[in-house]
Amino acid sequence: MSQQAERDRLVEIRRDLHRHPEPAWREFYTTARIVEELERIGVDDVYVGPDAIAEDERMAVPDDDELDEWYEQAREAGADPETLAKLEGGYTGAVAVLERGEGPTVGLRVDIDGLLRAESTDDDHAPVAEGFRSEHDGAMHACGHDAHATIGLGVVESVKDSDFEGTLKVFFQPGEEMIAGGKSMAESDHLADVDYLLAAHVGLDHPTGEIVAGLDGFLAVSHFRAEFEGVPAHAGGEPNAGENAVQAMATAVQNLYAIPRHEDGATRVNAGQVGGGTATNIIPEEAFVEGEVRGETTELKDYMKERARRVLESAAEMHGCEVDITTNGEAPSAESDDELVGVVADVAGGTGGVENVVERDELGGSEDATYLMRAVQRNGGKAAYVGVGTDHPGGHHTATFDVDEESIPVGIDVLAGAIRDIASKRP
Repeated sequence: MSQQAERDRLVEIRRDLHRHPEPAWREFYTTARIVEELERIGVDDVYVGPDAIAEDERMAVPDDDELDEWYEQAREAGADPETLAKLEGGYTGAVAVLERGEGPTVGLRVDIDGLLRAESTDDDHAPVAEGFRSEHDGAMHACGHDAHATIGLGVVESVKDSDFEGTLKVFFQPGEEMIAGGKSMAESDHLADVDYLLAAHVGLDHPTGEIVAGLDGFLAVSHFRAEFEGVPAHAGGEPNAGENAVQAMATAVQNLYAIPRHEDGATRVNAGQVGGGTATNIIPEEAFVEGEVRGETTELKDYMKERARRVLESAAEMHGCEVDITTNGEAPSAESDDELVGVVADVAGGTGGVENVVERDELGGSEDATYLMRAVQRNGGKAAYVGVGTDHPGGHHTATFDVDEESIPVGIDVLAGAIRDIASKRP
């Protein structure tokens, strides 16, 4: 296949995935499409459904009705029925394994989910102009995970056709946007023998042609939902008979922002969604707040999480209510290992299409690839998080976000080259 034909095929895959964005545990079409490509490439094993993850470690799983709706949508879009059957119940994602003789096991993690936000309909938005805008109302690939999945497939094919010696595992991970899927893959048996792991992300305000060999600065994060339950009463006739759940929620929100910062590093808290009540003349019996806490380290995140729980429980008690607190998603902090950063930087420096190599940068946000990175490092291996620059007209998570498709083959070449070098040099 010519270089142009290969590029066109990669673009076609990416655009197909872009048309069918699916959020956490609803990536039915996406997973089926990935499996279809892996079967075309020809790998030694493809694990899907419960075989790809530690199923008890899934977080923020939607209810059955919502899963069924997205499942049916994927079926109608032409997803392979045999693969879909393995994904039923929201067991999405896949692990591809390529065995090429003696050598280390090298892993690559790419995420595959979309976001629950509407995509721009502006005529100058490339997916609109070129006919691959999201077909799912209220959902889009606003962070480049369609490109990530495509890069993962390209790396599998590139490594297969090379002189790589060892085992390659590519983790097509669901649920990153909700910090809900990383732990389930990290706790699976597939990570146990991984000696080296790379994870990758496009963009992050780095232009096409720029590679960041090692990203650090991951904020550990925990998402929570607190549901307050009070006692209803007539707001005019007997206001004293009620226990106001909205009042408890409002107190909690105010006091969450009063949690003291910590001397050891950056901490964050945000009440992102709140609601409750039924009518103006009823003392509200139910209310909720969904929020998050973050920390520069996992320990600082845990400090914020414990303080947030104390605030939520105290607010409920103050206003005579009960509160149920659940964790909807969570991820630790992590650091890229110098040895792998050096390999990626060296490979990137000699890769066509790379105009600039940045050795290290700070992410400044959160990512659940950190679960996989720490699992490998805990077992004595090494891990690094790589940035693949791409020009994007809108910021990440905005309606106008898009990926410069010229960055996809660059990312494949850098990552596949780094995987080959890691296997041969064993840094």
